[in-house]
Amino acid sequence: MSIDRDTFENTSEDELADLSVADQVLGFLAANEERAFKAREIASQIGVDEGAVSTALSRLKNRDLVEHKATYWAVTDDAERLDGYSGYERATELFNDQLGTEDKEAWREHAPQKPHPSVEDEQ
Repeated sequence: MSIDRDTFENTSEDELADLSVADQVLGFLAANEERAFKAREIASQIGVDEGAVSTALSRLKNRDLVEHKATYWAVTDDAERLDGYSGYERATELFNDQLGTEDKEAWREHAPQKPHPSVEDEQ
């Protein structure tokens, strides 16, 4: 499976070993930005199950990172939108897949009542 050059240069070895299906799909489509593919073609090229690729494509479409017409998929031509899909988002998605999403209420239950001393000193 290939990845785009930007992902290669800006992703650690550990992250590359654990790239999500969505990252692999987006990387493949970005590397082949002048073409559109069917989900099964993408799955074949990146070596991932077609069902997983279809799910990833739907999620990427919801984030406006890919475009869909009939049975074909292509990466968005909105460079600003693609730039917004950063390592932070990839890391968050990876952690959510591995550990589940965070529960904000659980965080609030354990939050300190008083500000940290370093914050108090600034006031």
